[in-house]
Amino acid sequence: MELEYQFLLPLIIISVSSVAAVAFDAIWKNKNLNFSFSIFALLATLIAAAYTLTASNEAIDAIKAMALSDLISKHQIHFGGYSAYFDILFCLAGLLTIVAAKPFIKREYEEYNEFYSLILFSICGMMLISHSSSLLVLFIGIELMSIPFYVLAGFFRKSIFSVEASLKYFFLGAFATGFLLYGMAMLYGATGTLDIKEIGIIISQGEAIPIYLTLGIGLMLVGLSFKAAAFPFHQWAPDVYSGSPTVVSAFFATAGKAAAIVGFVIIAKEIIQFDVKSFQIADTARTAQLIIAFISAATMLIGNLTALVQKNVKRMLAYSSVAHAGYLLMGIVASNELGYTGIIFYISAYMFMQMGAFVIVSVFERNGNEKMSFDDYSGLYKSHPILSALMSIFMLSLAGIPPFAGFFGKYYLFLAAIKADFLWLTIVAVISSIISMYYYIGLILQMYFKEQTHGRLKSKVGMAKYTLLITAAAVIIFGIFPSLIVDLTYNFF
Repeated sequence: MELEYQFLLPLIIISVSSVAAVAFDAIWKNKNLNFSFSIFALLATLIAAAYTLTASNEAIDAIKAMALSDLISKHQIHFGGYSAYFDILFCLAGLLTIVAAKPFIKREYEEYNEFYSLILFSICGMMLISHSSSLLVLFIGIELMSIPFYVLAGFFRKSIFSVEASLKYFFLGAFATGFLLYGMAMLYGATGTLDIKEIGIIISQGEAIPIYLTLGIGLMLVGLSFKAAAFPFHQWAPDVYSGSPTVVSAFFATAGKAAAIVGFVIIAKEIIQFDVKSFQIADTARTAQLIIAFISAATMLIGNLTALVQKNVKRMLAYSSVAHAGYLLMGIVASNELGYTGIIFYISAYMFMQMGAFVIVSVFERNGNEKMSFDDYSGLYKSHPILSALMSIFMLSLAGIPPFAGFFGKYYLFLAAIKADFLWLTIVAVISSIISMYYYIGLILQMYFKEQTHGRLKSKVGMAKYTLLITAAAVIIFGIFPSLIVDLTYNFF
């Protein structure tokens, strides 16, 4: 019993902490209390997750054999491996967001304690997604993540852009949830179970009802594509990301996207089963694989081509975030060990480089959406040499230029697609990456080789400097030593 709850400890800590943060806000109106408590809660969850990550397979198997709780005996929760790794990643994203948000929301006169509890609740949902072995737990996790997102998007309640972003996110998110839920219902109708592994076994044995199975997988792909901001369900992302508070956009585009991709991976690996041997099921799986490949290619091209014409840095980052969802889907299309390892590495690298870029934008942003055009960054290196250098690091990494982490992230995904006989998809990805260099490097040229056309940008970095230093260091270290992640995660799937 004790061993079992040690592995449940990360979920227990984050769940209790989320509720406690709300209670503290109701009892003590101290803005620093919730901030400090949230930092402590995320650190405690991170440490607990790190313990489960290093646990042996024998210990995990012993817990499953005990079957002392319904959650485990009914195979609804996954332990260790990629689940623990993503727990750590989500907690890191929360910590970086909270630290960067503190000076930002204070400067904009929008410092309310519920910000920190909303972050905790959304991370709780993300962790449930990564731990899910049941469609029911997966759905609860997605909704527990999404509902705080709707509120966070409209957190600047006095800003018309923030309120508009919240409404768009809520209505379109609710619409996508319908597809997701109907898809899960169809899969249950096709197989008679919500257990993801059991569904996969029933499908591989050819015992699922074909029409319900096809509809279920199709509807779930629609719902998950929306959550990951993949084509053609990406239209909400640029408006929501550009209208939301910038540090919130950073959280959406990194941790939120990572959680959606994890959900995609779980469904693709266990249910769609691209490598299934049954001829009848293999045809269906191959069709699904080709559909995801098309979504991946279109997402990369549309995201990068649209980002190419943006004049607003924050909106450019929003469209580039769409493109990166396409790169991540390549690993799902490949559906091999290298593909899944590439997804984990790329998500890790992407979280740091995209988070850092958004935080720098938030440092210069004023009064909602002011001071975010490319022209505002002209000659920035003269007045802010360090921030210019950090932004250059993030842009080069996002473009996939060595020796930064983004290069190896793309390398692993491209190689996985080639090994899976998707050379055409890799060619599309390379072309998309070349397109992206124009606007990523264009911003660097704007900072270093253009004369200032407006007044100097004012910056108040505050505690955000810790987020920037950590993200920049991670981008450089993982670029030079990619094996730190690859060796750790290679056998997770």
